[in-house]
Amino acid sequence: MLISAQPALARCNSHDSRIRRGALVAGPEADQTLREEFNRWADAGKGESMEHDHWPIAKPTLGLMQIEPTDNIVDVGCGAGWLSRVLAKRVPQGRVVGMDISDEMIHHARRASVDLANLVFVVGEVNEIPWEANFFTRAISVESSYYWPDPAKGIREIYRVLHENGSAWILINYYRDNPYCHQWGEKLAVPTHLLSAAEWEKLFREAGFANVAHRLLPDPTPTPETYTGRWFRDAKELAAFRAIGALLVHGTK
Repeated sequence: MLISAQPALARCNSHDSRIRRGALVAGPEADQTLREEFNRWADAGKGESMEHDHWPIAKPTLGLMQIEPTDNIVDVGCGAGWLSRVLAKRVPQGRVVGMDISDEMIHHARRASVDLANLVFVVGEVNEIPWEANFFTRAISVESSYYWPDPAKGIREIYRVLHENGSAWILINYYRDNPYCHQWGEKLAVPTHLLSAAEWEKLFREAGFANVAHRLLPDPTPTPETYTGRWFRDAKELAAFRAIGALLVHGTK
C-alpha cells in the first residue's frame, strides 16, 4: 500500500461491500483478476517504488522477527522483490523465496536480483504455495494479505510450509481498527478484506498458530504541510492514519 500518496491498485470497485468488509471468497476468477491487475501495476513500474513506501513499517518488523543467518524465509506477495533482497542479505547461510501471483512482478524481481545466490522467485498463489511442507523458519507478508481471495486458506498454507517453531508475520495498513483507511475500499481495483486485528488473530489461531498476538507500528514518515492526493481528506487525516500505524499480526507454529 502506498501510504505516502495513494493505496495500491486504485480504481473504483464498489460492487460488493461484503467483500470489502471481509467476506471470504475465492476461485479462479478472483485469482485471475488479481494477477491481471498486479501485472498492469508491474508494467507501470509501481513495484519498484514499494521499498520507499513500506520500509518505515517493514524495518521494525524485521527487528521483531529476530532473523538468524541460517533462516529460510518466504516473502508472500513479494512484488518486485525489494524486501526479499533485504532478507537475503540477512540470511547468508539460509534461503529466501519470494512469491507473487503476478508473473510480471516476478520477472522484475528476478531481473533485479541476479547477484543474490540464496534468493529465488516463484509465481504462485497464497492459496496453494508452490513449496514443500515444513520448510521455512520465517514467513512474512507486507501489504498483501487483504487482497488474498481467501485469507483463512492463505494463512493455513503459510502454516503448512513453516517448519515446527517457525513464525509468520503479516503487516498491513488496511484494517478495520484504523478508521482513516476505510475509504480505500471504494477506490481499489480489486476486492479486499477489511478485517480487524481480532479477526486476523482468529484466523491465525484457527490455522493452528500459537502465541498469536498483534501490535501497531506507527509510520514515522513526515507528513507534508499540504496533502493533494485522493485517499485522505487532508494532511491532518494522513497524519492521524500514520500515527495509528500499520497492523502487525504474528504467530508461531
